[in-house]
Amino acid sequence: MAAVHEHSADEAPFSFRRAVDGLRAARVRAEVRIEEAAAPRRLAAYAYALEATVLADGEELADGRLVLLHEPEGHDAWHGEFRVVTLTRAELEPEMAGDPLLPEVSWSWLTGALAAHGAGYHDPSGTVSRASSHHFGALADRRDDTQIEIRASWTPSERPGGAGPDTAAHLAAFCDLLCACAGLPPSEGPEPGARGITGVLPLPKRRS
Repeated sequence: MAAVHEHSADEAPFSFRRAVDGLRAARVRAEVRIEEAAAPRRLAAYAYALEATVLADGEELADGRLVLLHEPEGHDAWHGEFRVVTLTRAELEPEMAGDPLLPEVSWSWLTGALAAHGAGYHDPSGTVSRASSHHFGALADRRDDTQIEIRASWTPSERPGGAGPDTAAHLAAFCDLLCACAGLPPSEGPEPGARGITGVLPLPKRRS
């Protein structure tokens, strides 16, 4: 488990360890490859990070990052003890790149995915950025390309009975957003190749 500042994994609160276990147990689409990543060190007392990549026919179509933050005493700006922070990046097809409603549509992919997975949340915030590249001179034979970047964060709602947030649902929703940005059709449900984070590849352990 990744922890920040002076805290070790064994010292992490039970609620945080349970939330991380939920991420590791999540079922994600077969096209999504997930790996543990180094957690940020200054955003919260405890943090756990994952990196995700959408692969289809050997081609990388989108990538992103999800970070789970935890403050045991709560955080005034979050209105809760947990915060999910995500980054999504993908290259767009030309017909999508010119759509003036792209920011609104792509944000709706996130909120729709959260709703579809029953991932309750509040206090969302985020930005949708679109960057186009046009090539000239020696690079003129390359086709123009446009990338989308979605940065989003939200406070996951607590489940009834003090069970903490359903982090598996939030990760599944994030993976659906990645797949939508990659241009893949919506999933009809768990696929035969879907896997949990028994398939997450941990970072190599550092020498003490």
